[in-house]
Amino acid sequence: MRDTPNLLLITDIPGYAPQISRLMSMMNYARFTTLRSVEGLTTEHLDYTIDETSNSIGSLLLHFAAVEVAYQLETFELRDLNEEEMKIWGAALELGDQGRAQIKGNNLDYYLNILSEVRSKTYDVFKTKTDDWLYEEHPFWQNQPANHYFMWYHVFEDEINHRGQIRWMRKRLPV
Repeated sequence: MRDTPNLLLITDIPGYAPQISRLMSMMNYARFTTLRSVEGLTTEHLDYTIDETSNSIGSLLLHFAAVEVAYQLETFELRDLNEEEMKIWGAALELGDQGRAQIKGNNLDYYLNILSEVRSKTYDVFKTKTDDWLYEEHPFWQNQPANHYFMWYHVFEDEINHRGQIRWMRKRLPV
């Protein structure tokens, strides 16, 4: 997350186009609340699952990064993840059995560093984009037209949705 002195304002951010600034303002607040929801969690907490079909908090954090990487590629490079990228991000994108098997044993800093690195790349590229770019349309889900604005809205919408799961799980962690 970049410097966020105006965390509760949806406003201009120096160096970014006006609409991109507003999108980033919303992304910053969503990420801030996510980070607050995982403060102080141990590796054991991050690996805990409620049952054999649930995802761990750690896997959900890595999912946030994987979704953002997927949308970086979709919107910045107009492509999907390639085979090598799927080896890195596939378990975090898909979650489920693959995520439960592969995403565990990492401390909170591991996840926070990945989230920060991915977001930093997003914001570096956002600096080069105009507001017109946000409104560029491409075929998306079920070949429906979508613009970059919607796609990036979905990135933090997905995070907010799963953050609700994290908060629910945190209340049920064994002490």
